[in-house]
Amino acid sequence: MHKDELLELHEQMVAIKDYFAAREHVDSSLFDPYDGLDVDPSHVHKSKSEHKHAVFVLGNALANAMSDDEFSEAGRVGKRMKELAEDAESKL
Repeated sequence: MHKDELLELHEQMVAIKDYFAAREHVDSSLFDPYDGLDVDPSHVHKSKSEHKHAVFVLGNALANAMSDDEFSEAGRVGKRMKELAEDAESKL
């Protein structure tokens, strides 16, 4: 995936995050790990690896926001996103 495509994906995922964060039943602290990264789609000067890591961290948070438990479809996606985020972080 090219960096511009990754930035577009990141931007779309942030829009989804904003939707979930505005919902009453969603714990907004789920997004704290992503918010702590200080990498958002407008930061085009950040590396592709930093954006990739941010996308996986955000994907994990979004999947957890949608899941009922770790064994649901979204829960399994969240677990995989966490693994991918850890791998991406190790390459930063």
